This record gives sequence, C-alpha cells and structure tokens, in this order.
Amino acid sequence: MNTLEIAQRCAEVMFARDSASRALGISIEVSEVGSARARMEITPSMVNGFGVCHGGYIFTLADSAFAFACNGYDRVTLAAGATIDFVRSARLGDRLLAEASERYRGRSSGIYDVTVSNQDGRLVAQFRGRSHSTGDPVITGE
Repeated sequence: MNTLEIAQRCAEVMFARDSASRALGISIEVSEVGSARARMEITPSMVNGFGVCHGGYIFTLADSAFAFACNGYDRVTLAAGATIDFVRSARLGDRLLAEASERYRGRSSGIYDVTVSNQDGRLVAQFRGRSHSTGDPVITGE
C-alpha cells in the first residue's frame, strides 16, 4: 500500500470503531495524508436554548476531523490538547464541513488546524489540536 492507501485504510478501521462520529451522522473523507474532511448536518437534537448549534457539537466535528488527519500514519495518535474559537453560529439544517490539515508532525507529537465552515463557505469556527502518538498500530493484523 502507498501512504495515501494506508491513511485511507486507517480511516476505515477507525470509523468502523467510532460510535460517536457515526451517531452524530458525521462522514469522513481522507484524500491526502495528514489531512481529513468531516461533514455533519445540524439536527434538532444539536440545537441549544438559543436556537443555535451547541458549541460542543461543533467541537466534536472538528475533533473528529483532527483525529482522522493525525491517525493516517498507522500510529495510534490521541489528542494532547485542543482549543476552538467560534466566530459564527450554526443553525438547524446547516451542513458543516471541518477541514483538518497538519501543521507539524514530529516523532510523537503534532499540531493540526481545523477550519469549520457552513454550506455557504462561511467560517464557523477555527480549531487547533495538539496530538501525541502512542506508537501502536491503527491497522492491526493486516
């Protein structure tokens, strides 16, 4: 397998085990090593008391894109920390896209930026995640 095929296989294995992302209707696409796209539509159960998407769901979408971006090297990699800045509300029915890209990857740590935008391409949030690799394989027994 080439590096992209490895990243895509890691995403398949991870997604099959990722109950949280699947339960939220998140879909994942990996078309480049070290990056990932995650999509999610805002449903009625995601709207808070102000009629906007609860920030925790937007964070979860960004965190999922981050996870799939940093686990494409067949090494289990977990979040060491993350921050998010919300710049625009998301509302019921909005279709969000989280695009994660690698900024730095060392032996056991990395930095990834995730941009979350709505269906109009307008910025909703900016996320930065720090990763730590355990070194264990994502794809086991293959």
